[in-house]
Amino acid sequence: MSKDRVDIIEYTIALINEFAKKFGLSEAEAFKYIDRCSGLKLIEECYGIMHTLSFADSVDGMASYCRKHGGTL
Repeated sequence: MSKDRVDIIEYTIALINEFAKKFGLSEAEAFKYIDRCSGLKLIEECYGIMHTLSFADSVDGMASYCRKHGGTL
């Protein structure tokens, strides 16, 4: 597996953990919610920008994106 791929995976795990903390979810619940709202696709496509933001900004951005794609948090 390439280093870039590993970086994306590690970032995704960290973002899901921070998302779970902010919204009082388990990590599994946060993963399922983000996945259901196409958030994993967003991370894959926008990692180059997202990883330069603070986790607080990335979590807020992910929450907004998920609301636009059927999420309720």
